[in-house]
Amino acid sequence: MEITGPAGDTKMVINALNSGAKVYMADFEDALSPTFENVLRGQKNLREAVRGTLTYSAPDGKFYKLNAKTATLVVRPRGWHLVEKHFLVDHEPISASLFDFGLYFFHNAKALIEKGSGPYFYLPKLESREEARLWNDVFLFAQEELGIPRGTIKATVLIETITAAFEADEILYELREHSAGLNCGRWDYIFSAIKKFRRHEDFFLPDRAQVTMEVPFMRAYTLYVVKVCHKRNVHAIGGMAAQIPVKDDPEANEKAFAKVRKDKEREVKDGFDGSWVAHPGLVPAVMEVFDRHMPGPNQIGRKRDDVTVKAEDLLRWPDGNITEEGLRTNISVALQYIEAWLSGKGAVPLFRLMEDAATAEISRAQVWQWIRHPKGKLEDGRKITLDLVRQLMQEELEKIRETLGEETFRQKRFKEAEELFVKLIEEDEFIEFLTVPGYDYLD
Repeated sequence: MEITGPAGDTKMVINALNSGAKVYMADFEDALSPTFENVLRGQKNLREAVRGTLTYSAPDGKFYKLNAKTATLVVRPRGWHLVEKHFLVDHEPISASLFDFGLYFFHNAKALIEKGSGPYFYLPKLESREEARLWNDVFLFAQEELGIPRGTIKATVLIETITAAFEADEILYELREHSAGLNCGRWDYIFSAIKKFRRHEDFFLPDRAQVTMEVPFMRAYTLYVVKVCHKRNVHAIGGMAAQIPVKDDPEANEKAFAKVRKDKEREVKDGFDGSWVAHPGLVPAVMEVFDRHMPGPNQIGRKRDDVTVKAEDLLRWPDGNITEEGLRTNISVALQYIEAWLSGKGAVPLFRLMEDAATAEISRAQVWQWIRHPKGKLEDGRKITLDLVRQLMQEELEKIRETLGEETFRQKRFKEAEELFVKLIEEDEFIEFLTVPGYDYLD
């Protein structure tokens, strides 16, 4: 049972470590807006957390501190596609992956080992075995430099790109001395599929709400990850439950929890050894599901020899349609998330879900493809065009303005969010990650 959250939010770090989850993944990636202040505060938070001294005094006077027993700390550095512009090497920005990993490892590896834990990591956005090999080279170098035994570092790789799914076995092999398992990063995986096949005439995804974990290509992907992991005697970790408790609506809250339980029951019955949640309030419910169906510490003994996944199974796209509501949701989620990200917040509650960059990526990528694909039509037959998207975007911005009030709306960064969103959907050459041009807006 694992919980995730941004490393730069001190209160969230303390609450996650105290949540009762077995593992806390402190995120420098999709759940963190990488302002330099957030990045450095994240490193400071984790250094103090490792030493048990992390505290936080809230503006309302409430005091937060770590429990005597906390979750095991795992860190997710930023992906290989990102840089840290505030730290130069030979007059060039350093790889953000190396910056995040290097600082955390240098300051905490020995202290972690002394307390009976270790330097544990999640590795995001890998697309190939070569990128896994690069991480392995980094691990070997870092351990040697600090005089730490080879193989002390343990890392779980997120299989969140469609190319990585085809090389899951090879990725585990490249990291064999350091591998702890694989995780199904479901939202980024869907984004990756859209990105890779965006111009393929046979590839087309309907409303995001219709792309569930039960559709053929997602079902094949998750079962394959379980089979590969258990063949190699490492853990398979399920995807994120992004729901957050609904405090003011008991009926909506029960529906949200029922959805989470159903999703986690599918995972544990499929053979996953653990799963992710985004909110501490979900931890007991998900732990109950796994405890009921998985009495032991893991299910590695279930080799899933009954599962056969062929290459074409990973490419079986679902049927479905595009609704105006689905198009509007994509536009609204992208705008609101980008605005929050530009304002320094990477984990954002939207429509009763805790969203991170992956959701905004799916949203803008679908809009980009729908504009350009012959099947990009609404249920009523209207072709999705740039003009239609611009019209709906203004209507969605007006709804946000009405909800927030004029003064609050003007104080926020919606003008820049609109500018970036339009750039992402207008440019005919697909922009690989919104966080790359978005980084230019951050301090």
